[in-house]
Amino acid sequence: MKKIIISLFLMSFFLVSALPASAAVKKENRLWQDESIYSIMIDRFNDGDVKNDVDVNTKNPVAYNGGDFQGIIDKLDYIHDMGFTAIRLTPIFDNAVNGYHGYWVNDFYKTEEHFGSIKTFQKLVNEAHKRKMKVLIDFVANNVAESNPWVNDSSKQNWFHPKKDVQDGNNQQDLENGWVNGLPDLNQDNPDVKKYLIDAAKWWIKKTDIDGYSLPEVNYVPVSFWSDFSKEVKQEKKNFFLLGVMDKNTPADLKKYEDAGIDSMFNYPLSSDLRGAFANTDQSFSTLYSDSKRDLNQSKNPYLLANFMDNENTVRFTRDIVDKKQFPGARWEMALTYLYTTPGIPVVYYGSEIALNGGDIPDNRKQMNFRADKDLIDYITKLGELRNQLPSLTRGTFEMLYERNGMAVYKRYYKGETAIIAINNTEKSQNVTLTDKQIEGGKELRGLFGGDLVPSKNNKYTIILDRDKAEIYVLAKKGGLNIPLIVSLVVVYLLFVLFLIKVKKRKK
Repeated sequence: MKKIIISLFLMSFFLVSALPASAAVKKENRLWQDESIYSIMIDRFNDGDVKNDVDVNTKNPVAYNGGDFQGIIDKLDYIHDMGFTAIRLTPIFDNAVNGYHGYWVNDFYKTEEHFGSIKTFQKLVNEAHKRKMKVLIDFVANNVAESNPWVNDSSKQNWFHPKKDVQDGNNQQDLENGWVNGLPDLNQDNPDVKKYLIDAAKWWIKKTDIDGYSLPEVNYVPVSFWSDFSKEVKQEKKNFFLLGVMDKNTPADLKKYEDAGIDSMFNYPLSSDLRGAFANTDQSFSTLYSDSKRDLNQSKNPYLLANFMDNENTVRFTRDIVDKKQFPGARWEMALTYLYTTPGIPVVYYGSEIALNGGDIPDNRKQMNFRADKDLIDYITKLGELRNQLPSLTRGTFEMLYERNGMAVYKRYYKGETAIIAINNTEKSQNVTLTDKQIEGGKELRGLFGGDLVPSKNNKYTIILDRDKAEIYVLAKKGGLNIPLIVSLVVVYLLFVLFLIKVKKRKK
């Protein structure tokens, strides 16, 4: 047994020594922009504990379906193996009847009984941290459930704005004071309300060691509240992250929320353009590049913006693809390649890895299926691996080198590492020639996805890509073999052979 352990140690040593130096540096100093987030609606993901299946009806899309904390714990390796470094969960707090989604809060200091105990949630966070994964949860600060005890408490009537629906989505005062979907709207200007919400938010950080909050309907709450909220909660834990989630139909000034201490915002404008570009073939990338330039101007740190295809409040991206009579797998692969290799934090809604289909709420919140085809899962896994290894994909500059009707080539550069990403989202094979004015000549482009090799000829690189294919290249010196990797593989092979020989001798 001792010899086996030594052999495994040697294998690990040689394999790690063969990794690019940049990858090792990055793991020691991970930034939030290096993360990739898997977003989960708890009730619809995985039922790990049937003991809390009270009034569960899997055939009713607006009732509890059984997903819980234990179910997520059971699938953490599944999420981690796809390369995700963080998970985002819908609200975990005690909810009203049929509040499967978590947004009808009755008690901010209790977990929803259908999801499990606070002890199980603490275990979930701990197990995620063991895998070096971060955990964010939704913190609802705009409203509470109609059944919340405060609503009928005469001493707390000034905790709410007068009952009135939001009339004008472009009027900030209307957004902040109106009731959304009939839910009692909290008055965050009331010092007691502000203190309660901030104290509760700090309590959960102390109690469970979570790494961040996502903030639903962030633009329905006064910026002054968020300024106080962020100062207080960020004192509880170093590098604590705040992610704002706007209403999809409401414009907002990103910088004012960033100035208030909110680190990131869901990038709805980009999401709309991503869906338009990738639901079908032969669509221009020009709007996407314009989005990137806009984000540079409108955001203090566009590398922290949360980029996504769909989420719990939108129609599934797969529905767009099907409506265009396209094959979901190919369209998802091209879209995810762009999502993972451009500035920003990719946020992937559960079920995207199996191209789960769905229309408006609640159809977009179907149960996860873990017995689906694995091709797209394998593709995401490879994307996640490369994103985690190459700092240029998360920290590098971004420059579009070529773009025409669905064929795009762009460059990411960071501290001597140059990555070239080519995406052919067209119906035909494409070839693109890059010159030494765009990337350094006299070298070669090594494909890390499909193994393509593009040498420099007369200081030019000609990339040839089949339809529905993408490749991630790194710029390297010509003709160089990866000697450390070859040596490590030979050593591992020899150790394995020796191990088999010894096992055979023992049997004799």
